[in-house]
Amino acid sequence: MVTWQLDPARTALVVVDLQNLFVEGHAPISAPDGLLVLERKNELAATCRALGLPVIYTAHMLRDDLANIGQLEHMFPVMRDEGLISQSSEPAAIHPGFKVGPDDIFLIKPRFGSFTGTDLELILRGKGIDTVIIGGIATNVCVETTAREANHREFKVVFLSDGTTAGEYADVGWGTLTPAEVQKATLTIMAYAFAEVTSCDDVAKRLTAAADA
Repeated sequence: MVTWQLDPARTALVVVDLQNLFVEGHAPISAPDGLLVLERKNELAATCRALGLPVIYTAHMLRDDLANIGQLEHMFPVMRDEGLISQSSEPAAIHPGFKVGPDDIFLIKPRFGSFTGTDLELILRGKGIDTVIIGGIATNVCVETTAREANHREFKVVFLSDGTTAGEYADVGWGTLTPAEVQKATLTIMAYAFAEVTSCDDVAKRLTAAADA
């Protein structure tokens, strides 16, 4: 497994979709460990801000008129019927427990990946960033997609093992997947082909050590 050298001057933190819908209160979509991951991301984001790293946080949102819903209408009819990720809806809002910094960059994305339909790559390139630390919800959907997109664009990716979480997946023909199984599979695949996988605490310590060197 790769281990990247973390240079605070060339690294950014991307916090994916800490929205009400995914953090808590909207079963079965909300992740069981949503609040725990939110707190870990608060701690890591505070360290990153103190060291001068850009903190970019995203929200998966659709237009209120749903003109850009696309295939999500068929894959997830609830997004059409209940407007769960429509921009003005309560479920789509960033969870109030996430402590946003005054210089943080907010990115609305219309699809799972944070690069698709956004200017994230322009922001990162413009700031001279070549390494992205990625975490949030859900591990195997929006966070994983963002990590794969970053990898394909030749960014060095650090995927947070305890700064990500997912829910249970019902049996659709191959058996039920527990949150632990989803996490294990995604982290293994990320480490195999797409990213360094490590903990929030490890990243914080390495960034601080690099800044002090």
